[in-house]
Amino acid sequence: MRKKIVAGNWKMNKTVEEAVALAEGIKRELADCKVVDVVVCPPFTALKAVSDVLSETMIKLGAQNMCAEDDGPYTGEISHTMLRELFVRYVILGHSERREYFGETDELVNRKVHKALEKNLRPIVCVGEKLEQREAGETEAVVERQVRGSLAGVAPESFNELVIAYEPVWAIGTGRTATAEQAQEVHAFIRRVVADMAGEAAAAAVRIQYGGSVKPNNAAELFACPDIDGGLIGGASLEVNSFVAIVKAAIELQK
Repeated sequence: MRKKIVAGNWKMNKTVEEAVALAEGIKRELADCKVVDVVVCPPFTALKAVSDVLSETMIKLGAQNMCAEDDGPYTGEISHTMLRELFVRYVILGHSERREYFGETDELVNRKVHKALEKNLRPIVCVGEKLEQREAGETEAVVERQVRGSLAGVAPESFNELVIAYEPVWAIGTGRTATAEQAQEVHAFIRRVVADMAGEAAAAAVRIQYGGSVKPNNAAELFACPDIDGGLIGGASLEVNSFVAIVKAAIELQK
């Protein structure tokens, strides 16, 4: 059984003080969690403070983005060296908000993925379709293009080091959620694409999360699907009780 992974993407929320309080609350409930990988991804300004809170716990630290370059004249960017210095383990790459608002392409995401893997950071690689694409019957074409483009050239043995997050753009922050059946269908399709790219072993090993208005009342149903290995949680990760409840839903399914 693949180990489930629940990651909280705090996006552009929380001051340092607020981030510490949230991290402390999560730590109280989940510090010793081993059966599920728990990841929190604060904004860059709070990474150091949250890293200090989570030291000596089982909770992993993630970042929300990373530059594809090592260092140099890239104003406003953050390098892998800066992240690793703060004990960051995971990095979200290619989130739909980065793709839509900041023009990130599959090619750029692919460069970031390779850099992260090279530097022993675990990428959470996001893919997903917009509402008009789903309504036009283009979901599989869009998702396949993003998976193949974002993960081009990744060695088969590296697929167990990365996570794919399927996040239907129409369900992010909207309160709308894909049904468990819809989500499972796309997750299974992604696994078939990975099998074609890198072989059956890689497809069986790679963890695929669902992201898109996951909440305590729907987490268990989503996470029970055979190809859904956890969640990339947005709004519900900004409050201790809701995030912990989602993680506990994953824990119950791992028993």
